Amino acid sequence: MTNTVGAVQGPGVDPVDPVAVLAMVTSGLAVTEASIVRLQAVRDAHLAVAQRLAEHLAAAGGTSAVRGEAVDLAARSVAAELAAVLHMSDRVVQGRMSRAAELMTRYPTTMQAFTDARINAAHVRLIQDTGARLDDEVRAEFERAAVAACSGETPHRAKRIVERIAERLAPRSLTQRHRAAQEKRAVWREELPDGQKQLGLIHSAAVIDGIFDRLTQQAHLIKAANAKAVKEAASGIAPDADGIGDPADDRTLDQLRADLCADTLLTGSPSGHDTAVGLLSAIQARVEVTVPAFTAMAPDQAPHRGSPTRPGTAFGVHTTQRDEQPREHADQWAAFRVRTELPAELAGGQPIDTDTARILAGGATAWERVLTHPVTGAILAVDHYRPNADLRRLLHARDSRCRFLTCGLPPRAQDLDHTVDAAHGGPTEEGNLGGLCRRHHVLKHHTAWKVKQLGAGILEWTSPTGASYIDKPPPPVTFTIHQPDPPPDDESAPF
Repeated sequence: MTNTVGAVQGPGVDPVDPVAVLAMVTSGLAVTEASIVRLQAVRDAHLAVAQRLAEHLAAAGGTSAVRGEAVDLAARSVAAELAAVLHMSDRVVQGRMSRAAELMTRYPTTMQAFTDARINAAHVRLIQDTGARLDDEVRAEFERAAVAACSGETPHRAKRIVERIAERLAPRSLTQRHRAAQEKRAVWREELPDGQKQLGLIHSAAVIDGIFDRLTQQAHLIKAANAKAVKEAASGIAPDADGIGDPADDRTLDQLRADLCADTLLTGSPSGHDTAVGLLSAIQARVEVTVPAFTAMAPDQAPHRGSPTRPGTAFGVHTTQRDEQPREHADQWAAFRVRTELPAELAGGQPIDTDTARILAGGATAWERVLTHPVTGAILAVDHYRPNADLRRLLHARDSRCRFLTCGLPPRAQDLDHTVDAAHGGPTEEGNLGGLCRRHHVLKHHTAWKVKQLGAGILEWTSPTGASYIDKPPPPVTFTIHQPDPPPDDESAPF
């Protein structure tokens, strides 16, 4: 997302012109925000110095305490001093001191970008949190790529790309980490005021998405049936005894999801709100997954041995398989520390482990193959291209989020929008379509914001003040061909 605004108001412009005022406010706000970001970087630099001072005091104190304990005591003392002037908890200040010191010493490229206001504090937290699992040998490479991904993007939209970069360089794959995390899956309850309690569940991302999707489908079915019952009651039509519609049912979508969840857990099916024909019980969960080809392979076929596939069946699922580079190159990438088995992704970009991806793929009744460019990773086509369903799948694969700048809502929340309205002759084809959430779909049609297609899925948005913003489709979960450094002359090639 790049801003190419350079509008300069002419001498004849009305000083109270709303567009001119908005341009002035936008420019002033941008300068102010950049100043705030730079000051936040200076604050972190001060906190890092405070941490180093604490370490120096601990080393010079000559205390008999263990080194770690001495540093902690000195840091507590320094943090207490700073907390008194910051009007904050000394525990919070001590934590910020430690984090700022890590930023200064282990993430110098990030700190420089922070100081230059090319990224903000949220980007810094993203890079530090994501890079925590990486070894020191690859951290510099990760930093350079992560800072480039964050520059000009919101932290939310940059998150999936930064996580992909870290996953490629991580010493342990997502599948290995997921297996360990799954050992901690749990259900718990917490007391709330007013006679309420909260039920929590930690499980695989695909399982949680499937549960939520099924409850949502059931809730929407009830809402539609209730609306129909209201109309029939107004027309004097007697309610259907076997139906699920109730003209007096005014529950919200969240309330319906909660009731249906309770019914299912307590009775084994949504019997409290179901019918004799089991309309709600027949609804299956829908989870949309993108699976790289190498990830979907069985372990004895994959070029990079991953986690074994466990037997099982998945709930109703739509899976997407990407066409990757030929297998004969697989060992070549592994030799240069490029993991050939990357995680699959749920719709919206959240990575999932290969075990889950393979189980879901094995339970799928159909595949949608997405062809990607071998160098850029851009979406080229999907199999069985047809208007409507296949075109929508292609756009979901290409965009994977709302295409308005700063928005990151996933495909299931999108409208398929004609850049040039169909009513004005705009064709229903990839080069004239883009996924927009309802909020930004309305914004495009009912405000002065404009958009045009530049090709290859790139959109140019123009604001009411004339500012131009470029939004590129997010790179898919794919493997791109690159030219690694050649091996030394005295070593033979690994392939």
